[in-house]
Amino acid sequence: MPLWMSTCGFVGLCRACGCPDGGDESVDFACEVSLQALCPPLDTSPHIARDFVATVLRTLELDDTLVDDAILCTSELVTNACVHAKGDSTVLWLAVEEGRLRVVVYDGDENPPVMRELTTETWEQGGGRGLCLVDAVTEGRWGHGPDIPYGGHEHPHPEGKAVWFDLPVDPHPPVRLPAAP
Repeated sequence: MPLWMSTCGFVGLCRACGCPDGGDESVDFACEVSLQALCPPLDTSPHIARDFVATVLRTLELDDTLVDDAILCTSELVTNACVHAKGDSTVLWLAVEEGRLRVVVYDGDENPPVMRELTTETWEQGGGRGLCLVDAVTEGRWGHGPDIPYGGHEHPHPEGKAVWFDLPVDPHPPVRLPAAP
């Protein structure tokens, strides 16, 4: 599927045809959609990442609950990368395949993410809940490793890590009837 990149670094597509100027073809879940976005270490990067994921998944007309879950989990991973990781930028990779959405956040820090134990004391201190949220929302379908996703394959990288999560995608979403006039 063809991709395009705007001057601000947003990578996008329009429907199944992939053209940036707007096509009228419908989405075909049998084909894989794979996109990337660069997230510099700025306070606004989690917001930009949420908008990126929301735009792509809503363009694909995926279920609202899936979109909300993906936005939440993406925000947590990008926030962790911006706050805790070293390096000049974070790469967000999103792939939609039949039956699965995978989001991977790559950063330049080799240290693995740490899921903190939630207690009353740690809850009141604030922070440290992100991976617990990701774990709960994805039902444990997340992980990390020293790999960068590229073209559906994993490639080792000498510095940094990839933190990922998966969410199930219904390949045959229910038919939406038009609203009554």
